Amino acid sequence: MTILEARALAKSFGPVTAVHEVGLEIGPGEIVGLLGPNGAGKSTTLHMLLGLITPDSGSIRMFDLELDRHRTEVLSRINFAASYVDLPGVLQVREVLDVFARLYGVRDPRSRVGELIELLDLGPLRRRRVMELSSGQRTRVQLAKALVNEPSLLILDEPTANLDPDAGDRIRNLLVRLSEESGRAMLITSHNMQEVERMCDRIHFMSAGRIVASGSAAELADVYGAESLEEVFLKVARS
Repeated sequence: MTILEARALAKSFGPVTAVHEVGLEIGPGEIVGLLGPNGAGKSTTLHMLLGLITPDSGSIRMFDLELDRHRTEVLSRINFAASYVDLPGVLQVREVLDVFARLYGVRDPRSRVGELIELLDLGPLRRRRVMELSSGQRTRVQLAKALVNEPSLLILDEPTANLDPDAGDRIRNLLVRLSEESGRAMLITSHNMQEVERMCDRIHFMSAGRIVASGSAAELADVYGAESLEEVFLKVARS
């Protein structure tokens, strides 16, 4: 079963075409990167996949179901994390996770929250209010929230933003392990090229609303005559 199949997605805002004829496919256990300079259309693409905005044209299928016809069932099986999304600041970390566990209908919310607190090393923070946390600590809470329903598809926008090198390395290892052990698929955007090169099975580069290159990190470097994914990024952004 294909986890995600998006075909010919297009979205305009007035005279501006944000996304044009974008297609994506992700299978079980795959980690796919969606890269590009600011304004390339990545966030608009993610928002369409999350059902936050409606494509002008094209189709989105997840788990062999059409998103527009089976919205509740599809969205219950995915989750999302981004450093720019705020969580309720007055709630304690454990309260935030409990709220989201109940919203997603998790069978045993208390047990699941305990698992996530241990998994993301949030024990010392569990009774602290979100507004009291550092940006890196909030990033870890966001990831815990994104895992609360054990999603089959995890969409992550800059998953290690604001994390120090040690915490970032731990999170990357955790995400790769979860993908390998559970078959969880992931779609990741990031400006950390080493992170993408290390984690992603396949990578799509966007520019001006279109996917302009796809392949593994090694394949893309070969096509662009580059020595690293960062060099590929620079060539795509400046072309």
